[in-house]
Amino acid sequence: MTTELRRLRNYINGEFKDAADGRTIDIVNPATGEVYATSPLSGQADVDAAMDAAAAAFPAWRDTTPAERQKVLLKIADAIEERAEELIAAESENTGKPIGLTRTEEIPPMVDQIRFFAGAARMLEGRSAGEYMEGLTSIVRREPVGVCAQVAPWNYPMMMAVWKFAPALAAGNTVVLKPSDTTPASTVLMAEIIGAIAPKGVFNVVCGDRDTGRAMVEHPVPAMASITGSVRAGIQVAASAAKDVKRVHLELGGKAPVVVFEDTDIDKAVEDISVAGFFNAGQDCTAATRVLVHESIHDEFVSALAKAAAATKTGAPDDEDVLYGPLNNANQLDQVTGFIDRLPAHAKVEAGGQRVGDKGYFYAPTVVSGLKQDDEIIQNEVFGPVITVQSFSDEAQALEWANGVEYALASSVWTKDHGRAMRMSKALDFGCVWINTHIPLVAEMPHGGFKKSGYGKDLSAYGFDDYTRIKHVMTSLDG
Repeated sequence: MTTELRRLRNYINGEFKDAADGRTIDIVNPATGEVYATSPLSGQADVDAAMDAAAAAFPAWRDTTPAERQKVLLKIADAIEERAEELIAAESENTGKPIGLTRTEEIPPMVDQIRFFAGAARMLEGRSAGEYMEGLTSIVRREPVGVCAQVAPWNYPMMMAVWKFAPALAAGNTVVLKPSDTTPASTVLMAEIIGAIAPKGVFNVVCGDRDTGRAMVEHPVPAMASITGSVRAGIQVAASAAKDVKRVHLELGGKAPVVVFEDTDIDKAVEDISVAGFFNAGQDCTAATRVLVHESIHDEFVSALAKAAAATKTGAPDDEDVLYGPLNNANQLDQVTGFIDRLPAHAKVEAGGQRVGDKGYFYAPTVVSGLKQDDEIIQNEVFGPVITVQSFSDEAQALEWANGVEYALASSVWTKDHGRAMRMSKALDFGCVWINTHIPLVAEMPHGGFKKSGYGKDLSAYGFDDYTRIKHVMTSLDG
């Protein structure tokens, strides 16, 4: 007896629709490796329909007052909170994430972030009106940019959807959002929730693959393209958007350095760093994956980190005793496995280093030591539950190695020396520096990187500003 697959659909102009040409993609539960649903493989006709809907809805949504947009967003936040268990089930089945941790670590911040942007809608700031030339008064208007084409990743499908649509809608834009081809389920459910509250055409979801995303970015309607994804994808989006001078918002890869000095509380640092490195199977651009430890405590630290890794569990979504679930897809499992298989002879696997079980895409919490700065696994993003360790001799070397990668999203410094912490936080070339902690995020503070980690900010008033444009209006006082 065959089980009927769940059928996911696009959400365009207030209606759920199949792809115009009927094409679909199989959706796999990564905890089992089995197909459980189908999703539209949207083409140009679907993208056109979504863009037309968003463009038609934009003038009325743009002209709503901040208070009206706030009310809509607050209702969306309440509805997501009320239907949290449905969203958790969809997210867990689509990603393999632990159910309990998804409930406690994702739903509350998502709801809080939507409520933050609901408030931000009413807190527009700008220079005061004034006479900067005799007889003329200048004012500055902050306006929405228009239709936003947004592409979300597979590592946090629900939360990254929130990071995309919440500031965009709060600022008065309309949205066409594409979830990852492997994780559309929770986004489609979110469309149902939002669609019952927002006017039709304001929020649209188009499912598909990278060609669908390319069609969205190249489409003439959007004024802005926003993507969270790989550096490769970000470069392609920036190049495509440049053809008609679209605004671009890029949140790309990371290779966060975790600099541990000799005066650090080793037990506390190991406990916090192991969680920040292995949470969500290390599939996080800010994950604590690249540890640099002072040579005087290196061996003790590595031993303690290896023990922490051995005590960390991965497993099925309904297992309450696990820290993380599977890698997202078969390709990601191959990527992580490849990094470990290609380790140089001078590297040592201190813990893990292998797949767990033969069902699903689980990988053991892994610690690798003995690495050099130019090793592949130091320079490139693994995006898996793998923490590397290097030994440094002094502050200057630690800083050189920490900054010595192409990514610049997040970093952390572990020391009791306040002056050293301040020096490092100033010199580290990363969009975020944590001191004696790693990975906490709050809605009020910006998240975004430098270099090949992209540009533009998520969260905070800065993230809200990214979805607005500035207009100068000057009027004569003579009438």
